[in-house]
Amino acid sequence: METTDAVLALSGLAQETRLAIFRYLVQVGPEGESAGDLAERFQLPPATLSFHLSQLCQCGLLRAQRSGRRILYMADYDGMNRLMTFLTEDCCGGRPELCGPVASEKDGDAGKASAMEIDR
Repeated sequence: METTDAVLALSGLAQETRLAIFRYLVQVGPEGESAGDLAERFQLPPATLSFHLSQLCQCGLLRAQRSGRRILYMADYDGMNRLMTFLTEDCCGGRPELCGPVASEKDGDAGKASAMEIDR
């Protein structure tokens, strides 16, 4: 991943609603969720949700897929993993054991979206 791509991805997440949507879709898994269900869950008007979903797709962190009359949105795990690799590839002054696997953090609720964040 190039620096400009990382900046684009991070800027997509640098907004509270988009971050909550992205974290929720990461939790949902590869099957994703429809725009209508996301609008209901986050209590967002369709136009507002559409703007946020478009931003996340453009920065490479979400994918959209048509399923009949619905559009499903899902986390782009490849994009997420490229960003995580970019952020940690030269980590810890040559001592990668200090970083540990990012996804295996199990310190209480660290790394998990709270119900309040998800239920917006």
